[in-house]
Amino acid sequence: ADRVMSVDLHAAQIQGFFDGPVDHLFALPVLAEHIKRTYAEHELAVVSPDSGRVRLAERWADTLGGRPLAFIHKTRDPNRPNEAVANRVVGDIEGRLCVVIDDMIDTGGTVSKAVQALLHQGASDVIVAATHGVLSGPASERLASCGAREVIFTDTLPIPDSKRFPKMSVLPIAPLLARAIHEVFD
Repeated sequence: ADRVMSVDLHAAQIQGFFDGPVDHLFALPVLAEHIKRTYAEHELAVVSPDSGRVRLAERWADTLGGRPLAFIHKTRDPNRPNEAVANRVVGDIEGRLCVVIDDMIDTGGTVSKAVQALLHQGASDVIVAATHGVLSGPASERLASCGAREVIFTDTLPIPDSKRFPKMSVLPIAPLLARAIHEVFD
């Protein structure tokens, strides 16, 4: 069976659907290195945009040097199904540069609301970091206008110029893949 290399599968269980060995790589080191380099002098906090990504946020917090952790608690209005309303920040973010992390951003709704909630509740600034920029529909407009200082993706998915905006950074995933291929076939 062929060997498969993938980056940040949405759920680790997906590996079970392949016949051969799967090398599940993580873009965290690529994204975190950029953040360490760019924001070295800031007091950082790592923020999960919902309770489901807290495990990922913990890995980020460790990688960035034991940073404090927060997450966005979404409350729902029982009269409006499928719609998250108020976002409450759980964790100490006061005066910190918050790094909102996710594996992928599709329409940008959740992340944009998270950025606004963080700024509203005392964050000094917010940056967004995600591996896969799916960027459906209004995503680029939402992200460009949500108040984030920087929105960082890798190039695991091609992001056309039409979806890019001045505060977006797209980092190459090639060095991560090259290292993995080198280790596997060395």
